[in-house]
Amino acid sequence: MADGGGRGTGRPRAVTLLDVAREAGVATSTVSRALSDPGRVNARTREHVAAVAQRMGYRPNRLAQALPTGRTGSLAVLVPDITNPHNFGLVRGAEAQARAAGSTLLIADTRESPDLETAHLEGLGSSVDGVVLVSSRLADADLRRLAERIPVVLFNRRVEGLSSVATDSADGSRQIVDHLVSLGHRSIAYLAGPEAAWSDRQRWTALSSAAEALGASVVRCGPFHPTLDSGPAAAGIGLATGATALVAFNDLLAIGVLRTLEQRGVEVPGRVSVVGFDDIFGSDFCSPPLTTVAAPVEEAGRTLVDLLLARREGSTELTMPTQLRIRASTAAPRIG
Repeated sequence: MADGGGRGTGRPRAVTLLDVAREAGVATSTVSRALSDPGRVNARTREHVAAVAQRMGYRPNRLAQALPTGRTGSLAVLVPDITNPHNFGLVRGAEAQARAAGSTLLIADTRESPDLETAHLEGLGSSVDGVVLVSSRLADADLRRLAERIPVVLFNRRVEGLSSVATDSADGSRQIVDHLVSLGHRSIAYLAGPEAAWSDRQRWTALSSAAEALGASVVRCGPFHPTLDSGPAAAGIGLATGATALVAFNDLLAIGVLRTLEQRGVEVPGRVSVVGFDDIFGSDFCSPPLTTVAAPVEEAGRTLVDLLLARREGSTELTMPTQLRIRASTAAPRIG
């Protein structure tokens, strides 16, 4: 039997194809074909080699297998903020779909930085079969160049010629305005997210159009970093506008605003209503529970991987529906 010990290393040596071939009494090329292309080997030999490989604890080298096939069996998801709970469901759905397809999912945090996003992509090189970019901060031209050398699918970003999945931020924004106006609000402040965020532009455009159509006014404040820590600045600037309702770019910013208003003794929703986007974990039990826009992000994660693995000719653009979850952070404005 082949020696599995690593001389001088203190840890066992990985079992190789050569070890399996020697133990099975066949050529190394036969072992390779039996494990990677079993249709080219007769059933008796294939079963014998598989049994020996399993008994010896052989694990295939993904990178070595990729040389002849061009496939590594790995996919990558790059997210702008790995600490944002909004990404949890997305990653869970993507991982489940990748696993079902026999692929491994790698995750990287770009921290809202196009430079770090580029560095991650360069580091991954040819070690993955495709990449899902979540709210990418790269320029359109850079994304098209990337897609020329590796399959790419975008989430919450549209670029002509590239496949993408996006939540319907425009419809979510219209639902927010409809809700606030129905309560009697006529002045709204939008607490904007990063300037480079495609979804921020979608939300602002839709909020403005919907407000104008219903006879309400909306003012843009920011941009703000979409985190809890930006809550104090966003709350102060939003209140200074005199608006009776504050709509935050995402739930993290909205919850940061709620915390700040509570600390300052500003009653929500008595003095001002607050709305978020994403319906993250915790948005329903903050104080008060947050009115926010929800989308099926776990389903979006599965769909993104499906598009990546399909490798279809041309591009596919899919839109996931959104739904306003009305909670205690919104109410009719106080008169007088």
